Amino acid sequence: MQHNTYVYIFIMAAVTFLIRVLPLTLIRKKITDTTLRSFLYYVPYVTLSAMTFPAIIEATGSVWSGLAALAAGSLLAFFGVSLFGVAVCSCVTVFLIELIII
Repeated sequence: MQHNTYVYIFIMAAVTFLIRVLPLTLIRKKITDTTLRSFLYYVPYVTLSAMTFPAIIEATGSVWSGLAALAAGSLLAFFGVSLFGVAVCSCVTVFLIELIII
């Protein structure tokens, strides 16, 4: 069975276009429902988290070093350390845990 790649590309383009255009055409006035507004506010953060957290854990040599870096980075970010500081400390955490495990 031969698959037509162009059909797949067209379907993907149409779905992407509809996802971006339909909200602009269907919603004309300001959204006043607080529940819907708060839901839409948090959608980008949840989407980014859902894509990032599995990658953080699987990017290292072991799950334990990924979890340790996630914990260290989350803790440092909670206490207001800069993004650069969080990244450096997370990398150092992975390095040290990988040294201990191997």
